[in-house]
Amino acid sequence: MEVLTDDAGARFAPGSRLYPEGAPEPLTVAEAWAAAPGWIIRFNEIPTRNAAAAYLSVYLEADAGVVPPLPRGSYYWHELRGCPVVDPDGLALGTVRDVYRSGGTEMLVVEGGPRGAFDLPVARPFVRILAPRRGEIVADPDALDLPTPDQIRPPRPPRPPRPRKGEQRESQPPSASDAPEPRGPDAPEGPPAPEVDPGIALD
Repeated sequence: MEVLTDDAGARFAPGSRLYPEGAPEPLTVAEAWAAAPGWIIRFNEIPTRNAAAAYLSVYLEADAGVVPPLPRGSYYWHELRGCPVVDPDGLALGTVRDVYRSGGTEMLVVEGGPRGAFDLPVARPFVRILAPRRGEIVADPDALDLPTPDQIRPPRPPRPPRPRKGEQRESQPPSASDAPEPRGPDAPEGPPAPEVDPGIALD
C-alpha cells in the first residue's frame, strides 16, 4: 500500500480507526507492520483475504481533528479539491475534482473545462501558480499538450444494438405512403393514377 502520512507508526497503531474514502463507518487496526515499500495492515472488520478485495485501490482516511498548518507553499489535498484551474490568460480549464499521487508527484484530476478532462502534475512547467487558499491554480495548456476546444469531438450518439444471431429486428408498420391504394371491384388493372396536389390548378 502507498503511505501518505508522515507518522505511519502512530497512524497504524493497533486500535486506530481509519475510514475507507467516502464510508461513514471506520475500520479498526488489529495489527500492522512495515513491509517495503509500504505497510501491511489487518483490520478487525475484514476477516478474510476475499473480503479485503473490496478495498483494493481505496484510500484510507483518518479523522485528524485540528490539522497543523503546513509550511508556506505546501497544501493538504482537501485544500486543492474544488479549486478552479485557469490558463495564463485567465481562461477556465476546469475544476480540481480529485487528487492522487503517482511516482512521488501529486496529480490533480481536472474536469468540467472546454478542453476536456485531464490530469495535472503539480510540477513545473505544467503549473505556473499554485495558490488554492486564494482559489487560484494557473496551468500551462501548451506544456500539457491540451487540445483546443474546436479539436474536441462531441460524443457520438449510441448506436442501436445489433440483432443477435437468430433474432430479427422488430418490424415497423408501413406508413400511409407505403400502403397500396385500395381498389374497388371495377377498378382497372395497372399502376394507380398519380396523385394531384390540391393546391395546384391544372389547365
